Amino acid sequence: MANITSANVANAICKLVAVDALPALMGNLVMGNLVNRDYEPTLAQAGDTVNVPIPPVLVANNLAEGGTVQTQNPNLGNAQIILNTHAEATFQIPDVTKVLAVPDLLRLYMQPAVIALAEKIEGDLLALSSQFTANAPVGAAGVAVTESVVDAAETALFRAKIPASVPKHLIVDADTYSQLRQIPRFSEYRTAGEAGLRALVDGTVGKMKDFYIFRSQFVNKTGSAPATTHNVAFAKDAIGLVVRRLPQPIPGTGAIAEYAELGNFGIRVMMSYQPNTLAQQFTVDVLYGCGILRNNFGVQVLS
Repeated sequence: MANITSANVANAICKLVAVDALPALMGNLVMGNLVNRDYEPTLAQAGDTVNVPIPPVLVANNLAEGGTVQTQNPNLGNAQIILNTHAEATFQIPDVTKVLAVPDLLRLYMQPAVIALAEKIEGDLLALSSQFTANAPVGAAGVAVTESVVDAAETALFRAKIPASVPKHLIVDADTYSQLRQIPRFSEYRTAGEAGLRALVDGTVGKMKDFYIFRSQFVNKTGSAPATTHNVAFAKDAIGLVVRRLPQPIPGTGAIAEYAELGNFGIRVMMSYQPNTLAQQFTVDVLYGCGILRNNFGVQVLS
């Protein structure tokens, strides 16, 4: 039987942390799980530009008897997204062997770091809402969202020719979510059936006007009281989140890194020793950029 060396133990610890980190991160994302995620396990640096192709639009031609086909020369669309965010969360563990013996203790250390990364990604994605300019915003600043406002948002996305099979989402803040679940027609069993009962008893709106509705604490707000809340209605291809691998640390520098990758998402977990505190330092980081892919696939819902 091969001896377990200190190097093997160090790599095992780093892998254990990486395996625990990514599922927890994905569980704390709302927008990050709904947008178009572009991930490749290729190394990149902060500031690199990624070209995300967008399918062209073609038209159908009626081929008459004896006629010829009409060749089209579509232009492949392109969205340039800059990898301009290197988000990290770092923590230290004084006695790493104790963590190995008690897995729940590892999750206790990991949770704050994972939540910090998720909040950063959510905030950046929701900040893009003001860039949806192809469709006129619906609703008004400081005014409660009504059924007609939600209906207008869905109508705008229908006119944008979003395929019926593509799910549409509405992300709102806490106040707007509260307003939605108090709309009488959607919050009572006699008018909305089981959905109304869930809104009344469980407090969940679920689906309304073909939107899957979620609430987030990071919906963008601008201006002074009354602030303008920039809720956003969109389909998946409206926003792109591009994630790329960060490089391994230089060998021999005392740092070890492992990658955790799942569902078009990847993070790096790095472990190093800090002699000043006699503790193992862990850094969970991710390199990403986000931007608008299809401007007409999103609309602002103001409140």
